[in-house]
Amino acid sequence: MTQTDHPATAKASRRRSRWNATDLGLIAVFAALVAASALIAAIPVGGLGVPITLQTLAVMLTGLALGPARAFAAVGLYLLLGFAGLPIFSGGRSGLGVLAGPSAGYIIGFLFAATAVGWLAAVVLARTAGRTGKLRPILLFAAAMVSSIIFIHGLGILGMMVNAKLDFSKAFLADLAFYPGDIIKNVLAVSIALALHKAFPDLLLRRVRTADPRP
Repeated sequence: MTQTDHPATAKASRRRSRWNATDLGLIAVFAALVAASALIAAIPVGGLGVPITLQTLAVMLTGLALGPARAFAAVGLYLLLGFAGLPIFSGGRSGLGVLAGPSAGYIIGFLFAATAVGWLAAVVLARTAGRTGKLRPILLFAAAMVSSIIFIHGLGILGMMVNAKLDFSKAFLADLAFYPGDIIKNVLAVSIALALHKAFPDLLLRRVRTADPRP
């Protein structure tokens, strides 16, 4: 590669890495998916009012399907609309007041979990591209579980300690009720994401290949 064509190649790579109309459409669609999942089959758990919803499924699917940047944008858009007053949090709640409730940590954790699992998914998909793919579902599930445990459950526990005035042991025990459902939802999220990537191979791998500096 000569010095004259390297800047042109780099410039073309930057153009390809920018978000286009398809990316913006995906961000909007997945933000709507996260919003809809908050309102479907919300089941209150315990006396704190933190419900079981399908949001973990939607949030993890967003990261697994879109990668870190677009997942951050999609979940961030959902949060901004909810904080602005749209009744799209669980139970039809809205506004900044949700940050004073026991579920605040879970809500904030969605943003970080989607970003983290998106980054891990990009790494897994890039490293397993062109292979048999038998290890890919296991690695993606592990990525989903690690991301949800650290960010959703970790911040969820912290939120209950701060806003519900629980000590760590009580908050931890309250959080355990969400694990069985989250395991199932992560399995479903990985299954759906794998189907999406099989049907649309460039959904995330295109961006991974564009960002890969190797020849």
